[in-house]
Amino acid sequence: MPDQTDLITLLSHSFLSTHLPLPGKQSGKVRDWYRLPGERRLIITTDRLSAFDRVLGCVPYKGQVLNQLTNWWMEQTRDILPNHLVSEPDPNAVVVRELRPLQVEVVVRGYITGVTSTALWYRYMLGERDIYGYRFPEGLKKNQALPQPILTPTTKGGPTGHDERLTCAEVVERGLVDADIWEQVQSHALALFRRGQEIAHRAGLILVDTKYEFGLDEAGLVTLMDEVHTPDSSRFWLEETYRERLEQGEEPENFDKEFIRLEFARKGYRGEGEPPVMPETLWVAASQRYIAIYEKLTGQAFVPGSYPVESRLVENLRRAGILPEFGQEEWR
Repeated sequence: MPDQTDLITLLSHSFLSTHLPLPGKQSGKVRDWYRLPGERRLIITTDRLSAFDRVLGCVPYKGQVLNQLTNWWMEQTRDILPNHLVSEPDPNAVVVRELRPLQVEVVVRGYITGVTSTALWYRYMLGERDIYGYRFPEGLKKNQALPQPILTPTTKGGPTGHDERLTCAEVVERGLVDADIWEQVQSHALALFRRGQEIAHRAGLILVDTKYEFGLDEAGLVTLMDEVHTPDSSRFWLEETYRERLEQGEEPENFDKEFIRLEFARKGYRGEGEPPVMPETLWVAASQRYIAIYEKLTGQAFVPGSYPVESRLVENLRRAGILPEFGQEEWR
């Protein structure tokens, strides 16, 4: 793992954005993507860190961790269902098959926890007992395991611009996904979550909840897309201390990006207005956390890619035949 001094140096070189000579660039909070010939797409994962629906900073190696960890999970779950991965031309980039995305995000939850408006514990704490179409008994404790994992789908954005809660029945009733496709998605999502929990357990972690995205390929097959079991899309707790902390009424030790969100919250920031300037040590700790998660889950040493990322990315994309053979200065 890179030491603290190296990471501090890299803060000023974090990979914020791409400037490739390809048409149709689109950007999300963390990723940039470009359409390629042959129904393919180039997706580049940057070092941008998002929380509270805002990009709050950049974390060295974060993009590489998310990209390579997702690719690793794609291989670990290929026996459950196909995925969109075609190749990895660079540590921060993948070429994937174009899919027709389903207009539903599938969140699988194994524990009753969370404080956001869509979280199980938040709704339960408000007195709700019928949540996402499931009936919950009285007397549940925050952060305890559910009898079995459940699916809690949401829309993608919805008319308000925010995810809207759905029941599994409403997904079909509202015409968001055909009934037979939705049956497959539910089965695949629960199988993916079981696989994720098994592998996390071997790493000394608890996979608490996660989100999946699915699409249909050209043959109409349900296909896994986006990221899988990363610290951006999932909640992880340390298994070693979970039981004791639960019995004492303490919060589990998180092992994802939650500690960054908590640091901003301690400064009174929850997504409104200009975010506070945070110390370099926070972003260094974030980089170390992402790398540690990668190594714990995969059982492999993280091999850092070189910085600055874009010059390396351009060279690797040329070698893969994705970019034309001309100098970077010619298209800037």
